[in-house]
Amino acid sequence: MKKPLAGALLALLLTGAAAVPAAASAPRETVAQAPAATAVNFAGTVALSNCSGSVVRTPSSLPSDPALVLSNGHCLETGFPAAGEVVVNKRSTRSFTLLNSAGTGVGTLRASKIAYGTMTDTDISIYQLTKTYAQIQSTYGISALTLNDTHPVQGSAISVVSGYWKRIYNCNVDGFVYRMKEGDWTWKDSVRYTSACNTIGGTSGSPVVDATTGKVVAVNNTGNENGESCTVNNPCEIDESGAVTVRQGINYAQETYIIVPCIGPGSVIDLNRAGCALPKP
Repeated sequence: MKKPLAGALLALLLTGAAAVPAAASAPRETVAQAPAATAVNFAGTVALSNCSGSVVRTPSSLPSDPALVLSNGHCLETGFPAAGEVVVNKRSTRSFTLLNSAGTGVGTLRASKIAYGTMTDTDISIYQLTKTYAQIQSTYGISALTLNDTHPVQGSAISVVSGYWKRIYNCNVDGFVYRMKEGDWTWKDSVRYTSACNTIGGTSGSPVVDATTGKVVAVNNTGNENGESCTVNNPCEIDESGAVTVRQGINYAQETYIIVPCIGPGSVIDLNRAGCALPKP
């Protein structure tokens, strides 16, 4: 995992710097045709105490809805959720530094609760904020990033935008991993980057932005650092037949289109909504 740092230089206990390769399952989408990339910047991203994140909305979110912040499950202030554990509606007052397009902090946002968090099947945390999307826009002139509601496409140009480091990594979607295992945790249908996205600790939770649409297609979470197989900080890829592949130095993300069906009116996380496949408590 790509956690953050304790100080200013370390790469941490969940640093998604290197990843473990395994035979990835066949991509569910056709290869993208490499259209011209748009200018991806830091607007709407946030810095956490130890990770990165972003203010996100669904395509149907209203300006009056409470805003949501997306990061990793392993970035929760309560610690890593155990395998099989799902956190819902847990009180939180965590703060986030909101960044503008240049990567400058323009204000502090605060959570009212952890709306959802898990490291089972995926690695995500979703915080509900005390401000609405309209209030953030009015105060800071910054809009939320929109979650794409379809599966990412192999070959597409992407940017991993780290609010913690104020750094943007540009690469492409190399493929998809049927199952990825790291320590006690297993994730489904993970995104594998091409080698140019050599993310480090503290980039955990960064939005993975499609360079053409500007929408969030995944959330950065891990990489294989030392070439070990299926250990913490050394995830491995597992294909449908059970074959294991390790790719030292390669990094990964968790798809976010699966989140969209689970967010109802008023930014409420409803795990019983039609189409919602996120793990339940």
